[in-house]
Amino acid sequence: MISYLKGTAIQIQTPTNNRSILVLEVNQIGYELQVPQSMALAVAIDSDIQVFTHQQVREDAISLYGFSSAAERDLFRQLISVSGVGASLAIALLDKLGLADTVAAIVTSNIQRLSTAPGVGKKTAERLALELRSKLGQWRVDSGLSESLPLTSLNATMQAEVEMTLLALGYTNDEIRQALQAISQDSLMVKSQNIEDWLRLAIASIQ
Repeated sequence: MISYLKGTAIQIQTPTNNRSILVLEVNQIGYELQVPQSMALAVAIDSDIQVFTHQQVREDAISLYGFSSAAERDLFRQLISVSGVGASLAIALLDKLGLADTVAAIVTSNIQRLSTAPGVGKKTAERLALELRSKLGQWRVDSGLSESLPLTSLNATMQAEVEMTLLALGYTNDEIRQALQAISQDSLMVKSQNIEDWLRLAIASIQ
């Protein structure tokens, strides 16, 4: 399994099916990686970059998918683990919503938001929310966060949703504790029932 590649961006290709292909030269070998359009637009040709990868092996082809962060690559892997969700659909989700909004939509079971991605119907969105929310919830329990940081001033459900989202985005337990402390100290935010507001403050407090 190839975890990541470091090399020079040689070319961006956009075939007729709207896939974005990055050609990355590593030690005089050119790798073709299918990447989200958002990444393709951000990459400067002839620049040295690090690309986090997922390798997919099938009977008729071996494909490499590239991402700008390990968290985005890991979420892609979670998405394609859901029945009926292939690589193209997963990339469409990441392109439409981005990393943070995709995770937030899954954690909050926002079916309408998930359904805005091309090719994602209501049933697929419901399956994504059901299966991945359960996995993220178990991830949260395994991390020990639910036991190590009981903040009685915070809504327990929303605290859990913030924890799951930040875990999926690759933040450490210490960073998540820092973010939740920041929320608990904001009297207006504590009263808010808008998970997006909580997530914005949480991420801002870490950075």
